[in-house]
Formats: sequence, C-alpha cells, structure tokens
Amino acid sequence: MTEWIAETYTSDVGWSLLEELVDVGNRMAGSDGEREGAELTRDALAEVGARTVRLEEYDIQGWTRGTSRLAAGGAEQDCIALPRSPAGEVTAELVDVGYGLPEDFADADLDGAVAMARSDVPDHFDRYIHRREKYYHAVEAGAAAFVYRNHVEGCLPPTGSVGTPEDPIGDIPAIGVSSEVGARLARRFDGDSVTVAVEADVHPATSQNVHAELGPETDERVLVTSHVDAHDIAEGAMDNAAGTAMVVEIANALASREDELETRVEFVAFGSEEIGLVGSAVDADRRDHDGVKAILNNDGVTRGRTLRAFPNGFDELASLAETVGDRYDHPLSIAPEPQPHSDHWPYVQWGVPGYMMMSETGESGRGWGHTFADTFDKLDRRNHREQSIVLADLAVELAREDFEVAHRDPESIAADLEEANLAEGMKIIGDWPYDF
Repeated sequence: MTEWIAETYTSDVGWSLLEELVDVGNRMAGSDGEREGAELTRDALAEVGARTVRLEEYDIQGWTRGTSRLAAGGAEQDCIALPRSPAGEVTAELVDVGYGLPEDFADADLDGAVAMARSDVPDHFDRYIHRREKYYHAVEAGAAAFVYRNHVEGCLPPTGSVGTPEDPIGDIPAIGVSSEVGARLARRFDGDSVTVAVEADVHPATSQNVHAELGPETDERVLVTSHVDAHDIAEGAMDNAAGTAMVVEIANALASREDELETRVEFVAFGSEEIGLVGSAVDADRRDHDGVKAILNNDGVTRGRTLRAFPNGFDELASLAETVGDRYDHPLSIAPEPQPHSDHWPYVQWGVPGYMMMSETGESGRGWGHTFADTFDKLDRRNHREQSIVLADLAVELAREDFEVAHRDPESIAADLEEANLAEGMKIIGDWPYDF
C-alpha cells in the first residue's frame, strides 16, 4: 500500500505550520512567541488526527536581551549579547585566542582580559568544540568578558546561550560578533583596551512541551521529537521550525497508517532547547526510561537534501536508518560519533536508544544557524517532502514489534563520549551527568 507516499509528498500541513512558526517572530524560550508557537503546533497535531494533544508547562530561568555594546579604538563595533549572559560592563585588554582550542586558552594570559574565540575549529582538530566550552575555558582562565566570533562571512554576529544547568546565568558578560568584526578586532585591537557591555533582564518564566499520540496503547513508546523555540534574532526556520514541521508531517502520515503501528508513538515538540535542552530534560526526568523504546529527534532536517543520522552508538538504529534510506533511494549518511547537543540527549545519556536526525549542508558548524540569516527563504520544500516520507517510514519501522534495540548502560555511553574526545568539554560546561 503506497497511497500514503503520494499523500505525504503532496501534503502541506507541515509546510504550512513552518510558515506560521517563522511568522510568529520571537520564539525565545519563555516568551509569548514561544507559547504561540507551541499552541500552533498543538493545534496542527490535533488537526492531522493525533490524540491526547496537550501542553505541559514548567518553570525556567527567563532572559530577555537589552542593548549590548562593544567599543574598540574609540569606535562602536556591531555585536549582540549571547543569551543568558549576565548584565555588566568590562573595559580590559582584548586577547584573541584564535579557534579557542583548549591549548589556545592554556597558552594565553587571560586574567582580567576580554577573550575572543572563533566559532569553528581547524580541519586538523578531531572534534567540534561547543560555544559554551570555549566560554567556560575563558571563565576558568580568569577572563572578565567573552567575545564569540563567527566564522561564517556575511556580517552575521552569532547568538547562542551560555550558562549551565546548575547556574543558568553565565559568569561573565558575553557577546557575539560577525566574522568581519572579529577579523577587524584581531587585526587592529588585539592587546588593546576594549569595552564590552551587556544589558539583560533576568526573570522567572514559563515554557512548555507539546505532546500528542497515535497508535495502540502499549507499555513502550516511540518518541518523535523536535523543538519549537528559537533564538530571538531571526525566524528560526532551519533551527528548528523545520524540525517541528517535520514532526507534524510525520504525524499526518502515521495517522493514515495507524493500523500499521504496533507500538504507541508519542510526538513531543519541546520548548527551551536553545538554552540548554531544558524542555527535554524536564520530560526525561518525568518519564520512565524503560517505557521509551526509541527516540527519533528532528533538529536541522530540511536544510539540505542528504539526511544525516546520529544513532549514538546503537548499531540497530544505524542499520535501520540505512535500510529505510535505501528503500527510497534517498541519500543518508551515518555519523559514527555521539551527538550530545540536542533533545534526544537527556534520554540517550542514560542508555535510551535515540537518533538525532539532521541534514547536510556542506558547511562547517551551524552555517546560517544562530544568526539573522536563519530564514524561511533558505529552505527547499522538496527536501521537506522527500525527508518526511523517509522519516515517517522510519518511525513506523521503529514501532514494529519485531524491531528490537536494547537499552545500553550509562557506563557504555560515557565510554563512547570519552572515546570521541567529548567528555572533557561536557565536564567543563556542566553537561557531564555521571558520577562513576
């Protein structure tokens, strides 16, 4: 029976939601816009036939940007605050630490200085270094402020949160500057006195996760997930309105195939991902992990044609993704390393089988993501259509009774992170949950 493929390819329910989400405006965690986006997603899931549709609220540390300022050589330089930066003003020597590798921080004298680090890593380095890792290297080295320099050209200052789960507001003021401003600062003002100033409002706030369900009432569930929130400086089209649109499109396809579902499928669109996976962490804390068969997390799909699956060390998930990709002759690559920076991770870190699904763009790092350029016009509807077919079928396969994937013990997940050279950075940014 293949009618569902034609229906999914010609469906507009996900794409229509995508347009609605980007038109909301600010979907920052805890904002009215994030709430509106969650309500739109809830309503879209209900309209395609999902059941038990609801919002589940939780409290978060709210943060709203004010103005930010960077002055060097008597001239103002374009910049934006990094979310959850504390308010404050610092005038100190600028120290350019280049890529911000661990040895770059170790070799620099940053005590009381303004540290500037690039957003990428060199080709020879064996892993990606997250923004927060560079920030906390700067904090540990005694820096008084932090400047995050984009590597993507186009006068695009990057955003992205600082802070840890235990201390949501960061230790020192932090701003983002474009590649061009960063190059100017490194060329003209490295070693000179600069001023970094951030205004921000810190306040209690509320976020929410969207839930809906399809399929039989079983002890186990397959979770199909995304995140609704986005950074406040752009439309958040790629990150991650497209992922939430994909969840709704998958739900629409599965509603027409519900008699094939052998395990309950729960759709969850999380809030507050961009400030430290808060929404998924709340859900993971509330949920019995033994009742989660597998997670299919969509974060960064649609941006490019080739799907990239992160099966996080679960060989059965890798094989299944390859099988389904081959079934539709759709390009799909398997990432060998774990990916701890999206909403599957609060479950996977404790051994729950889970994918992160994204798509390849041919760019290093986030590309347009976390900048003003994350806009609707850069997405290709054909990618959405084709990937929705592949991912919907993958969800059905995950729900089959004869598909088995065992949970892993947390010690083996920790060992994978150590082997991938990710553990040190996670410990620095407060994301290492293990005490063994």
